[in-house]
Amino acid sequence: MRTPGDVRVEERDNPKIVEPTDAIIRLTATCICGSDLWPYRGVEPADHQVMGHEYVGVVEEIGEQVTTLKPGDFVVGSFVISDNTCEICQAGFQSKCVHAEFVAQIGTQAEKARIPHADGTLVATPGQPDDDLIPALLAASDVLGTGWFAADAAQAGPGKTVAVVGDGAVGLMAILAARQLGADRIIAMSRHPERQQLARYYGATDIIEERGDEGVAKIKELTGGLGAHSVIEAVGTQESFMQAVGATRGGGHLGYVGVNHEVKIPGIELFFAGIHTLGGPAPVRRYLPDLIQRIWNREIDPGKVFDLTLPLDQAAEGYRAMHERRATKVLLSI
Repeated sequence: MRTPGDVRVEERDNPKIVEPTDAIIRLTATCICGSDLWPYRGVEPADHQVMGHEYVGVVEEIGEQVTTLKPGDFVVGSFVISDNTCEICQAGFQSKCVHAEFVAQIGTQAEKARIPHADGTLVATPGQPDDDLIPALLAASDVLGTGWFAADAAQAGPGKTVAVVGDGAVGLMAILAARQLGADRIIAMSRHPERQQLARYYGATDIIEERGDEGVAKIKELTGGLGAHSVIEAVGTQESFMQAVGATRGGGHLGYVGVNHEVKIPGIELFFAGIHTLGGPAPVRRYLPDLIQRIWNREIDPGKVFDLTLPLDQAAEGYRAMHERRATKVLLSI
């Protein structure tokens, strides 16, 4: 991305092993994330930066200290580099690893990529996947893992009513996760008919179109005035975050994963809300083995979240389609 709105596909040198813990992968597929739209729209700076942090592919080369992977393995990677051995990783927060590095700094909207700390970041699939599983495995790299973390952080489960603020790819994946975790009722907050349809496919039982204070009032109306047990915030705006806080019942749990910009939470409102909060960059690596197996067993199909597929050399059109809301999430084939 040269400047906001200016996306180009250019030739670069092939990556090489730098550290003995590195792996070089040839990507099979990548995609455009909703968070990629922040620099595209000029909300974040963009100055000739590489793009992309979601990826699946085949290992081509490994450093001499890599032990869990071999050339030829098909792998899914987290969007955050982690060694998976430090104390923070072992506690389940690989996205805050002492060696954490965002894959966006590497750029995986590309044919090849060098992945540091390969043993701690990449997970091999049980074998070579069928072509129709590749979109689902790609979703696990970020949006599914992020949605799953959000549902887990919000303590979604049996006996719980879950409200999901945000109907983008992460919000939709949070609905899938809440259903898999056994939630009794899942309320999707969405104004878009095609996304409402997908939300219901993934397990939403109710749809609310209202936003802000009206959205909070509607949630409370559906929950006997109490609010939802579990609320997931998957947007990152001031309105969406405060809507999520207001929709959470006293003692309930809020999982927030929307990348926020200039969100300011009035301390007194959070104090009197009396809720549990947990969120931030999702520790996708924690969930990858389980998610890969569920996909491999065809228990879940997160790949349906991709509603437009383009070749990598048409990445600029993919960005335009998501910016103009003509697509929820764009898969880039390689």
